[in-house]
Amino acid sequence: MTPRERRNAILHKLEHSGAPVSASSLAQTFGVSRQVIVGDIALLRAEQAAVTATPRGYILERTAPAGLLRTVACCHTGAEALRQELYTVTDNGCAVLDVIVSHRVYGQLSGKLHIFSRYDADVFLKAVQESNAAPLSVLTGGVHLHTLLCPDEAAFKRVTAQLQKLGILYCGHTEEPQKADIP
Repeated sequence: MTPRERRNAILHKLEHSGAPVSASSLAQTFGVSRQVIVGDIALLRAEQAAVTATPRGYILERTAPAGLLRTVACCHTGAEALRQELYTVTDNGCAVLDVIVSHRVYGQLSGKLHIFSRYDADVFLKAVQESNAAPLSVLTGGVHLHTLLCPDEAAFKRVTAQLQKLGILYCGHTEEPQKADIP
């Protein structure tokens, strides 16, 4: 199999997978190293393939997700607050698509999360713990944004109300009214 054939086969596998596919799994399937797969993904992205890396593996972005996209600002530190944040969103029927921080030097940094359930949250939290990785929000003192996918406005309002109750919803240090939805 040529490298081009392998990349086409990777795309085909991602198109027909109902779940994220890890680089290790792809490496085993195609009899190459994980690093070769990482390189293949980079080349596919350079060719404008909509391959996204998530904490559980690679996915192929098909179309815009169904539902309402909303952005929420949060601030917290620690693993327990992170768990509460993710569970609050997913328990109310929404999904956490990404995390975004504004870095002084690098500007906006983001990471794809694609957390749709407690199971996804637990997989992500376990990966953070086992890899001894720090969430992006440590770069900004805990302040970060999430793009949420919500089935309706009521679900978004439930999420923001509960995040506010938990002290996770970021409201800044002004006397202005609290704004959960950032344009």
